[in-house]
Amino acid sequence: DRSAPCWVDLALPLPEEIKQVGEALSIEIPSRAEMEEIEVSSRLYQEDGAFFMTANLVTSPDTDNVESSAITFILTETCLVTVRYLEPRPFETFAARLQKPGGNCTNSLDVLIGLLEAIIDRMADILEIHSAEIERISRTIFADAKRGTKPINLNDVIKEIGREGNHISIIRESLTSLGRMSIFLNQAVSANPKAVEIRDVLKVVGRDVASLADHASFITNKVNFLLDATLGMISIQQNSIIKIFSVAAVVFLPPTLIASIYGMNFHFIPELSWGGGYPLALGMMVVSAVLPYLFFKRKGW
Repeated sequence: DRSAPCWVDLALPLPEEIKQVGEALSIEIPSRAEMEEIEVSSRLYQEDGAFFMTANLVTSPDTDNVESSAITFILTETCLVTVRYLEPRPFETFAARLQKPGGNCTNSLDVLIGLLEAIIDRMADILEIHSAEIERISRTIFADAKRGTKPINLNDVIKEIGREGNHISIIRESLTSLGRMSIFLNQAVSANPKAVEIRDVLKVVGRDVASLADHASFITNKVNFLLDATLGMISIQQNSIIKIFSVAAVVFLPPTLIASIYGMNFHFIPELSWGGGYPLALGMMVVSAVLPYLFFKRKGW
């Protein structure tokens, strides 16, 4: 039937809608709980002549609060069914592209491949945005301190690094699930008369996913490096503070000793009856404080 749709997009479907579409296509559409299972056998399988593929896709804004959600793709000979409970932007953009003149779909497999390409393009854009954010954080951490500039709050930097690390982790998870899905789809279309052409396209899709996954791994390593560097800088600041207290304690230790000696309640201390005893004690205190300071300064401590 040429009028039959080749893509049925079930966005936030009700149980009645799932049942209706499943009966019309003679397939059993998985529930939301089944879609969120992590076993590969529950996400990639063939049943009643249809191929069921579930992948975690990024479904939130570019920068803040990046999240992913399980989306199921069901490929039959005549129709592609997608089941999703959030609104990923690639679905909207690809649907708008199909509605333009000359964008009508020819078969379900072409729709699936085109949708995957739109998803990968979108994830590449998101990954570029977060890569630029990591570069900004890196410049902030290692920026040269200038007079009048506001000191960097390293605690806030750690929070930013942790947030970006979580975002990259979610993106990597999505890329991994997409990579598995492309491999399964490549094996599934082997019986298609246009298998060679389709496999060539899927190879390109697989290479794109692999390259994005490699870039995400690189960014993850950089996030770990920035986190270690920030913790190291915090440790250096703490050591500097402890160093100041240590030097101050050593500088004031000899004067304290001298003051303690002359503060003892003995009747026979020769300097008590000497007119120059008080100035002598003060001078000894000053000299005993200055000498350790000069020694530390000369050593560069």
